[in-house]
Amino acid sequence: MQRKSYQRKQKRVKRTRKALTLFIAFTSAIVVAFIALRVYVQVAGAPPLTVPKASIFLDENENQIGDHFTNERRYWVSRDEMSPYLTKAVVAVEDKDYYKHGGFDFSRIAGALLIDLKAGGKVQGASTITQQYARNLYLSHEKSWTRKLNEALYAYRLEVFYNKDEILEGYLNTVYYGHGMYGVEAASRFYFGKSAKDLTLAEAAMLTGIPKGPSIYSPIANLEKATNRQHVILKLMADQGAITQDEKTRAENEKLVLKNDSWVATKSVAPFFLDVAWQEASEILKSKNLDISEGGWTIQTTLNLEHQKAAEEAVAKHMPADDLQTAFVSMKSNTGSVTALVGGRDYATSSFNRVTQAKRQPGSTIKPILYAAALENGYTPLTYLNVGETTFTYDHGRATYAPKNVNGKFANHDMSMAQAIAISDNIYAVKTLEEIGFKAFHNMADRFNVNIGTKDNLSIALGTTETTLYEMTNAYNILASQGKKTTPTTIVSIKNANGDIIYENKEVEKEDETVLSKEHTYILTEMMTGIFDPVFSDYSPATGIGIRSRMTHTYAAKSGSTNSDQWLIGFTPSLTAGVWNGYDQGKNLTAREDTASTKQIWIDFMEAVNKGTKNEDFTKPKDVKGAVIDIESGKLATDACPKQRLVYMAAKDVPTEKCSNFDILDTNTWGKFWNMLPFSIFKD
Repeated sequence: MQRKSYQRKQKRVKRTRKALTLFIAFTSAIVVAFIALRVYVQVAGAPPLTVPKASIFLDENENQIGDHFTNERRYWVSRDEMSPYLTKAVVAVEDKDYYKHGGFDFSRIAGALLIDLKAGGKVQGASTITQQYARNLYLSHEKSWTRKLNEALYAYRLEVFYNKDEILEGYLNTVYYGHGMYGVEAASRFYFGKSAKDLTLAEAAMLTGIPKGPSIYSPIANLEKATNRQHVILKLMADQGAITQDEKTRAENEKLVLKNDSWVATKSVAPFFLDVAWQEASEILKSKNLDISEGGWTIQTTLNLEHQKAAEEAVAKHMPADDLQTAFVSMKSNTGSVTALVGGRDYATSSFNRVTQAKRQPGSTIKPILYAAALENGYTPLTYLNVGETTFTYDHGRATYAPKNVNGKFANHDMSMAQAIAISDNIYAVKTLEEIGFKAFHNMADRFNVNIGTKDNLSIALGTTETTLYEMTNAYNILASQGKKTTPTTIVSIKNANGDIIYENKEVEKEDETVLSKEHTYILTEMMTGIFDPVFSDYSPATGIGIRSRMTHTYAAKSGSTNSDQWLIGFTPSLTAGVWNGYDQGKNLTAREDTASTKQIWIDFMEAVNKGTKNEDFTKPKDVKGAVIDIESGKLATDACPKQRLVYMAAKDVPTEKCSNFDILDTNTWGKFWNMLPFSIFKD
């Protein structure tokens, strides 16, 4: 018995010695690691407290046209120049133990680690303010353990060489607040039109909520979500004793006044264009697991300064002195490269981009897409329909639809597609949709990437489904590109701060995908030149007659109008341009100046950029034939038929019958007459 007791005692001694040895070894390893880390940190020295570099924009010829985030350098402010509510709010929501820890909150790290292990990846963050500042300064926002380890190392170095107030100051001057604003001073001026030192508690809490998700919690993007987050922050501040309950209540009830419209990008060329380019570059870098907010990018764009100048001058010249708004965009047919973009009358007054963001009814500019579908379903430019006043029945006879033309009049005869598109006859369009079916129209709209909705309603033939000018202009650009798919782009290349090429648009050439055959594209394009030809005028003039006298080049185009919108989109073989005019609130267009400016802006631009250049003809496919047609009958024209025009169609569709069997000036007519006489002398 004593022997067994002795053996158990010996085993306990051995286990104790082993455990003690392991503990000493583990402790020694930790001590050595900390000593090594400290030595490394001392050798490495203090990390520089630099701010993200500005990103610069270049035009298509590599001339600098603007930059982004220079405001962060320009508006760096000290802690003394910030509202005390800002620092209290940031500490409350981001890192309540900021002044207690040495750069790491181990309780938060442990909790986040458990969540990550359960999820099987890096999903939960536990970063302190110091860690976030380290990431903003030196690292990407990639969610990986490697990045997290580097972040911790930088955070420790910051804590060793800088005090808490210095780190917090740097964090507040580098954090991203959305809309291109870095740092509290730039953000305060952008959102509230005041310096950061003058922010109220309510304003400070609102700003503090934005960095968690600038696209979600910006009060400009979503005021309701921003306000909810502001209240969360105010509650945290009160719970932690940073403010009183009375202060919290007053701040929650304070009505905030946003003044972002007063922000002026005075040093940027084409600010609306640059906004689109920045967004596109952001998406490109995101697809490569890079964050555009790191800065230092050199972004070469597709902007053509001459085109931009021509567009801006045309807008300035023809917009009336009222609240009418405008949108303009031009793009190259073979690449989709956007050469100019004007998103509104004044960026300083409103940065809302009416080219890419405003969704409006396109009116009759949708008709070329409808007629492209019709051409694929047996129609020709000489397909005649009765376009008298018509009431359509739908929904199995339970409802009716009676479209009208813009002037309230109707034709008293059958009309060809060629003439219908020239004068924008609405009855022809609705009858075409009724005959070819909704499926064919939806299919064609999908191919052109144009939204016409999902409902089968005859009114969609007249452009009642809202879309953007950007989308519609690209659809016309496909026609200019002989039916080949094009995708609008503002980016040529992106380089990082070291000059390495991160992205290069090698697709700046025509894509191989065919949207519409060359034959149908050419036939449709030639019909779209008819809007400038008075021979098509009928109960209503051809819609482009008003600017015909100013044309020195061949253009294909289509206009569109609703009660509150005016559109004109057109192209040459190499360039497409679209213009929209209307009121932001959808007010009806009644003044003549409001309805006239669209076409004048468009022709001003097209003539300016094509001045001194050779006229371009659209390339005719070999299977397409042209014939001089009497537009009233659709037959081959003779001198006896005055309303005649050269019309292009498939060779098999060219008519053989003449518009008149007797033409006093036609030698063939007289030849038949002489052959009828019995006397050979007269025949000779």
